[in-house]
Amino acid sequence: MKMHQPLFGAVLLAAASLAHALGLPAQDTVTGVKDHPLLSRFDGSRLVGHEAKEYIDVQLVAGKVIDDGKRSPEKWLPLEGRYTRLAYNYPQERSSLEVMRNYEAALKQAGLTVLYACAKDTCGKQFGGLMLERVGTKIFPDTSYWSAFNYGRNSARYVLAQGTRPDGSTVHAAVYVVDPVDKQNGGVYLELVESRAMEAGKVSANLSAETMAKSIANDGKVAIYGVYFDTGKADIKPESKAALDEMAKLLKSQPALNVYIVGHTDSQGSIAANTDLSQRRAEMVAKALEANHKIEPKRLLPKGVASLAPVASNDSDAGREKNRRVELVKQ
Repeated sequence: MKMHQPLFGAVLLAAASLAHALGLPAQDTVTGVKDHPLLSRFDGSRLVGHEAKEYIDVQLVAGKVIDDGKRSPEKWLPLEGRYTRLAYNYPQERSSLEVMRNYEAALKQAGLTVLYACAKDTCGKQFGGLMLERVGTKIFPDTSYWSAFNYGRNSARYVLAQGTRPDGSTVHAAVYVVDPVDKQNGGVYLELVESRAMEAGKVSANLSAETMAKSIANDGKVAIYGVYFDTGKADIKPESKAALDEMAKLLKSQPALNVYIVGHTDSQGSIAANTDLSQRRAEMVAKALEANHKIEPKRLLPKGVASLAPVASNDSDAGREKNRRVELVKQ
């Protein structure tokens, strides 16, 4: 078996290297996404589902499911922070026991403390049903790979653990594993919550129209972190209104100011996908300023540059957050 490496590197979970050739296609069905930097996959698995949210409140299952008709656990663990969900199919030649033991060993080696663990009947008869609802289908580009969690839900194994990262923030990891059933591959579902203080004051007093004007006068540009998008999407979220209002206020106060609206991403995913995404986001900002604030479109030139102009290292969450931004650059 392979040696475990620290969780806060990229953990490689042990299994037979031949698993890649046994029962699983070679390619992931999720494109442009890597394993989470805190916890890697069981060897031979393929990534079949993914979702990430920058900062939300979420509850993780922390107790046995009560058979009360509602599939409710005895305890929920409420958290907030960056929330990542990943689903894998692992080769049908392996077992949920083997897979879970590897994850448990990796979590222990990384110094995480188990808050709750259960297997099969000790999880409650409706545990698999609850987790099947929790996994859902929307994170799967090809929902046929969701069926592993449906067929194997009566063989549920689950562990919830908590640890501290080198920067002092807290991480919670929930690992759910089901057996291969009826020649189906097995399933692994990971939920990770990285709890840290949300960056506040990105707009308001810290980035008013006046502050933007000073930055453009001094540097020829201003970075704006108050325009929000869901991961991989270009639609502007409602909580971006304050930033857009201040951008419009700036442009209305300086009628002669024409700007490039420059979209920036981090380095996660391919450069081609990020170039397209950053361009579409820049265009959506320009359209919002035109439609909602009557800014003349000829004053706004959207450009997407993906991860080509970072302001911090893309090797950390904090750095990637700084690199995901919209800039107004004076033409």
